[in-house]
Amino acid sequence: MFTGIVHELGRVETIERRDAGARLRISAELAAALAAGDSVSVEGACLTAAAVDAGAFEADVMNQTLSLTTLGALAAGEAVNLEPALRAGDPLGGHLVQGHVDGVSEVVAVIEDGIASRLTIRVPGGLERYLVERGSVTVAGASLTVAGLEGDRFEVSLIPETLARTTLGAASQGTKLNLELDILARYVERLLGFRDEEST
Repeated sequence: MFTGIVHELGRVETIERRDAGARLRISAELAAALAAGDSVSVEGACLTAAAVDAGAFEADVMNQTLSLTTLGALAAGEAVNLEPALRAGDPLGGHLVQGHVDGVSEVVAVIEDGIASRLTIRVPGGLERYLVERGSVTVAGASLTVAGLEGDRFEVSLIPETLARTTLGAASQGTKLNLELDILARYVERLLGFRDEEST
């Protein structure tokens, strides 16, 4: 479990692709606090540290994850948003995030708005029903607030801190971003479905 508060911009050192998947090596200061077996969010996808040293960690990525997230398109040298798993007693600065990517979204517009930058993002596959204005959404592992909704698109407004501390500062039209929707909306939908079944 995570909170969507990016702790560090890591850097992909290597990506070793195999028939069975890939192994990522990511340089990051937070690697010093990880142990093999720990969970870590990489661009919003929950991975398990398979090997750790003082300045980097390695994680295996199965083919399904490579095909359903932006991790399959990563290349050496790219920056990635990182967050270690939430520990008991840690502050919940964002919202509850599982690290389970619901789909890959696409930036359709970037507009400067005073000190902020507004991103318009297209939601894939009918997932927009899980979004509500001023609700929470996780984009590339960052907990954000939905600033606007229209059809299959939503807007987020990024403050300078977010632009500087995450990969979202480099987003432009056409950028693909991992998207995780608020899990509470899915639970509500599921429970209402059971209620409807029981009433028929």
